[in-house]
Amino acid sequence: MNLTKIKRLFNPGSQLSQHDPSLTPKTHRSATCILSLLIVMLLCGALLGQVSPPTSAPISQSELSPAGQDESSETPKLAEKQKAPGGDIKLWQAAVLGVVEGLTEYLPVSSTGHLVLVSHYMDLSEQSEVSGPLGPKIIKNDAIDAFEVVIQIGAILAVVGLYRKQVKLMIKGIIRGNPKGRRLIGLLMTAFAPAAVLGLLFHAKIEEHLFSPYTVAGALIVGGVVMIVVEFFVWRPHRNEKHVSKMEHVQYWQALVIGFAQCLAMWPGTSRSMVTIMAGLIVGLNIVTAAEFSFLLALPTLGGATMFACAKDWDGLMSAAGWDSLLVGIIISGLAAAVAVKVFIKWLTHHGMMPFGIYRILLGLAVFAYFAKVFTF
Repeated sequence: MNLTKIKRLFNPGSQLSQHDPSLTPKTHRSATCILSLLIVMLLCGALLGQVSPPTSAPISQSELSPAGQDESSETPKLAEKQKAPGGDIKLWQAAVLGVVEGLTEYLPVSSTGHLVLVSHYMDLSEQSEVSGPLGPKIIKNDAIDAFEVVIQIGAILAVVGLYRKQVKLMIKGIIRGNPKGRRLIGLLMTAFAPAAVLGLLFHAKIEEHLFSPYTVAGALIVGGVVMIVVEFFVWRPHRNEKHVSKMEHVQYWQALVIGFAQCLAMWPGTSRSMVTIMAGLIVGLNIVTAAEFSFLLALPTLGGATMFACAKDWDGLMSAAGWDSLLVGIIISGLAAAVAVKVFIKWLTHHGMMPFGIYRILLGLAVFAYFAKVFTF
């Protein structure tokens, strides 16, 4: 394969920019219907996998605890749950978490990495005493964990307000059958499907094995290196070439690649924004379009995570936070996210992503140093 073919493969914008989706509405309508059916089938399969009761084998007598055994020999998971930090979330803590969530959700710096540091500093999380293969596990009260997810509503509303034109277009696609609106919905659902399916299937395993300060720090550093590499070898060399510069010119295969890349963000500290923007650049979107597609993709992704958290831990959330702290977190998160998105887009029109990559590397090293000191002393 020669260099010209490689450039066409990773930078199809010169061809796509001439493509008008409205010229073939029947083809796009059929593609949207087929992809929608596939997505619904995948989601239903994942949900059935989650709710179906596991078959359990009879417990043999040898597996039963012997009489007189000390109750302190319970499984580590149960011990960790008993040690999980509790307490109410104060208004000032809700405000701090809202600022951190809002500022970091759409920037490629990982909101999880920042929330891990801030939550630990405010005594809202602890670490397990026993280290596993990936280091000590971060232990948080389920309600506090849910609070950090639910305040994403503010970040969602910020995108809805800033990109209300695209949101109205999607509403018209649902209500009036607007072809451009339906196509945008199809693109976002195509990109959302991989993370939705894998998230439902592996959510518990991820929380059990990957929520360690060291895994978060490692993801921050690796992500920073990837951002610098992509900028120098993908974005800068082809900066002046034609790329996909309008949302309606994004193709379904590009959305699907971005969607699979979003699955990498399931590793805590990776950053959903970072991997989706990097994937967008690699498949031929210009940097602003890649960022805006990432922001719109956050609507179903963060919305689904928020609904899941509410359904799972609503009573505990209300007990630990209450409506006052929850509203404070949501409002401040929304305001901070709106500012972050506007500044970020303005920055991208004149600069690149390298400063964020350097910041991630420094933050990852700081997380390593901070928690190494905590566990040593």
